Amino acid sequence: MRYVFDSGPLIWMFKYYYPERFPSLWKKFDGLVEDEQIISVKEVSRELEGQDDLLSQWVRDNKSFFQLPVANEFQIVTDIFQIPHFQTLIRKQERLLGKPVADPFVIAKAHSIGGCVITTEKYKANAAQIPNVCAHFNIPCMDLERFMKEEDWTF
Repeated sequence: MRYVFDSGPLIWMFKYYYPERFPSLWKKFDGLVEDEQIISVKEVSRELEGQDDLLSQWVRDNKSFFQLPVANEFQIVTDIFQIPHFQTLIRKQERLLGKPVADPFVIAKAHSIGGCVITTEKYKANAAQIPNVCAHFNIPCMDLERFMKEEDWTF
């Protein structure tokens, strides 16, 4: 299984799983990144850049991790936004400020490669969040804890 990471799990990993305290976690993570079993999208890097922290440095040092969309992914994004309820994935403030919005591109990448979305968002009835969109389009989606369980990571 290939995994497409949203920004939330990356933020959590760098905030709570310090590389110097969890070296075996980072060795496993780095191995999956190197094998391109864990990837993300360019819009996630745009959401994460601009800080002066370890995560932002990692983003700058790992540009190839954040892939550009391919042609069929734009059609998937279009399909997502043809459903009026899912148009709220892009909040009004983000539109007005021109902020990056990664969610539809993360979902499209996972659909395109037959992968699974990894997010910190939770499924909520009638919500327009990543797990809801994934459920609608039959795209596997899980949180960071379940990802670690699926990969049989123990520390």
